[in-house]
Amino acid sequence: MPTIRPSADLRNNYNEISAFCHQYSEPVFITKNGKGDLAVMSIEEYERLCGKFELYNLLNEGLKAERNGELKSFDSVVSDLKKGLE
Repeated sequence: MPTIRPSADLRNNYNEISAFCHQYSEPVFITKNGKGDLAVMSIEEYERLCGKFELYNLLNEGLKAERNGELKSFDSVVSDLKKGLE
């Protein structure tokens, strides 16, 4: 169940909200005038989430390339990587 707090809590209970975000690795949803306004999360969780999005995008590109017959062999990829390191 999501954690929902009013905007005043962000100002008045910042340390408590921060500790919660770090301990449970989930966002706290902040409301303003009774409506959803913000999602607050730890930097670590934000970076993990962004990493997942990046991975999903790369996997999606690979699936798209496979559907379009644009795949490279493993040896070709390794060769290209080695050239890039030189």
